[in-house]
Amino acid sequence: MEYIRTIIPDVVLLIPKVFGDERGFFLETFRQDDFDRQIGKTEFVQDNHSGSGQGILRGLHYQLKHTQGKLVRVAIGEVFDVAVDIRRGSPTFGRWVGTYLTAENRHQLWIPPGFAHGFYVLSEWAEFFYKATDYYAPQWERGIRWNDPGIAVDWPLPEGQLPKLSTKDIDAPLFEVAEVFPEDWTGWIKEESN
Repeated sequence: MEYIRTIIPDVVLLIPKVFGDERGFFLETFRQDDFDRQIGKTEFVQDNHSGSGQGILRGLHYQLKHTQGKLVRVAIGEVFDVAVDIRRGSPTFGRWVGTYLTAENRHQLWIPPGFAHGFYVLSEWAEFFYKATDYYAPQWERGIRWNDPGIAVDWPLPEGQLPKLSTKDIDAPLFEVAEVFPEDWTGWIKEESN
């Protein structure tokens, strides 16, 4: 696995080595010792799998407590995947990074705790997998408006088309009023269950 730091160095693109012949292919999608060596000691506690049709945008989501680091990939189709730094004390606070994750390129993206995350489906159908470092905690789930002008994510939308959104995502607040992580936020310390 090759680990490539993005323009926000805490967000890392993982490019696997794929072994293939006329019978098919094989690759490792995750190896704990390698990940810990490249990223830092990390424990994943939950695996998730979602399916979405073309034009659907999910995000920008995060959990204010029980924060989740996510290792994301696509097994079917293609998405444009985005991470936004919402750690107030970070030098990249408010900046975003995006990449194409596809079944063909088999890339993965590591999004550490302290980031909002979202993706837009480009293919007719996409199946999205991710490993999370903490459990889903709906009472702490928050969002930021997908088209917030202060963040200005350059989503690859077809000309003249808006994405298909959930009510929750339509009603998400703008970045300037959203709850974000304070300057003294520790990030990797798991909070007690509330």
